[in-house]
Amino acid sequence: MKDFAALFNAIDQSTKTSVKVAALADFFATASESDRIWTIAIFSGRRPKRTVNTTLLRTWAAEVAGIPLWLFEESYPIVGDLAETIALILPVENTQTDLGLSHWINELRALSDVDELHRKTTVLQAWDTLDSTQRFLFNKLLTGGFRIGVSQKLMTRALAQATGRNEAEMAHRLMGNWDPATTTWDALINAEDPTASASRPYPFYLAHGINAEAENLGNPNDWQAEWKWDGIRGQLIVRDRAHYVWSRGEELMTDRFPEFAHARDFIPDGTVLDGEILVWGDDGPQSFNRMQKRIGRKTVPKKLLAEAPVAFYAYDMLEWQGVDIRQDPLEKRRATLEKICNTLPTAGPVKLSPTVPFDTWDHLATLRDTARAARAEGLMLKRRDSPYLAGRKKGDWWKWKLAPLTIDAVMIYAQSGHGRRANLFTDFTFAVRNGNDLVPFAKTYSGLNNDEFRKITAWVKKNTRERFGPVRSVTPEHVFEIAFEGIQASPRHKSGVALRFPRMLRWRQDKSVQDANTLDDLNDMLSTYG
Repeated sequence: MKDFAALFNAIDQSTKTSVKVAALADFFATASESDRIWTIAIFSGRRPKRTVNTTLLRTWAAEVAGIPLWLFEESYPIVGDLAETIALILPVENTQTDLGLSHWINELRALSDVDELHRKTTVLQAWDTLDSTQRFLFNKLLTGGFRIGVSQKLMTRALAQATGRNEAEMAHRLMGNWDPATTTWDALINAEDPTASASRPYPFYLAHGINAEAENLGNPNDWQAEWKWDGIRGQLIVRDRAHYVWSRGEELMTDRFPEFAHARDFIPDGTVLDGEILVWGDDGPQSFNRMQKRIGRKTVPKKLLAEAPVAFYAYDMLEWQGVDIRQDPLEKRRATLEKICNTLPTAGPVKLSPTVPFDTWDHLATLRDTARAARAEGLMLKRRDSPYLAGRKKGDWWKWKLAPLTIDAVMIYAQSGHGRRANLFTDFTFAVRNGNDLVPFAKTYSGLNNDEFRKITAWVKKNTRERFGPVRSVTPEHVFEIAFEGIQASPRHKSGVALRFPRMLRWRQDKSVQDANTLDDLNDMLSTYG
């Protein structure tokens, strides 16, 4: 655990990519194989499941620290992180140990099968033998909330340095449904056949947003335009007479979309498609709102299959006849994709996502303005001669999204943030006018800069009307422009609507409460864009 804590400190205390990569590469070259595997798993989101609830952890920590529980609860919002709060209040450890990361993870995994007394004994023994940093990391693993500033790209680069293998190969090896509890370092990293698992997807190629005019990309003839669909990005794999569906977040979703089981009847073995999973209606792709019912469902009842059937809208091909074709230019991959899709049944679950023909950048800009009518978020621009790369790369693929929808709203509640923003009010609830009333409709915590957060924090402290635990009701005075990507009906909300990806676009200090939008305005947007 000492080595893992040293790695954490090296990563956490530096903003330089080179320092983080070097620290990871050194760890992968020197740590035990089991610790290496679990480090890769943790940094790629394969964290152990929570085995002790946070209420018990709070109680145990206050007991060991010899402080009343109310004092712990008052301290927690100030620190902003439960694992760190516990690590800070505990007394100095009595003994030290050289046990590694994998030992402590195995201890945590074993807690799922024991009673509360055994869990408490194990946790308290760990706290008594780990120093402050190690305790913090142990607590993060214990609560299932371990997050650290290491991207998949940094990790694969470090593994490439440590092993002398290609970075793209490392990224591919880490994809798929592997389990750190049963996978060995040799099987994951050193095995000669990186595609031995028939279900393994490829790393997704991600686009950057355009920050300038599209005409700066050069000759429009060099580019292919497509609609940027608002669905679930995924890969559909057909290998060994079986099919697999993966999300961009490396989640295996095959069972969640039984419609695609028929794909293996028409798509040849050795095929991997990249595309968008969309709810499909009589008039084509539907809005993301229709997809909400199916997100998070492990099983899908027949009624929901009928109400929200899905299709796989394919726009790229990564493997054909068992051969990785990602290095072929987009034009060639697209031609193969079109040829295959033209042989598929029209009513089948896999369809070809069309390109958007255009002559000039001005012409394309005009077409982009019609994206919402096409139930899209904007456009994707891809260089025709581009290979399919791994991760987010600049140059060949760009997303050109529509401007977000906006509405002016009144701040009515405020809550402190977490971590480095624990001393600032950063989480706000907003309302629109309805006659003489203010109706809450959205919560958000992003969009302002630190100086603006400090100013609004000072104002909140002086203008608090009531307190509800960590939440403060404030004088309805300040108006903010709220940006969002979509709107849908929601009977769970008092306003009757829910927003997709709401954030503060700007603080409208030039407007009063009477200038804010109304509930009627919100309902008009719902009827137009919902």
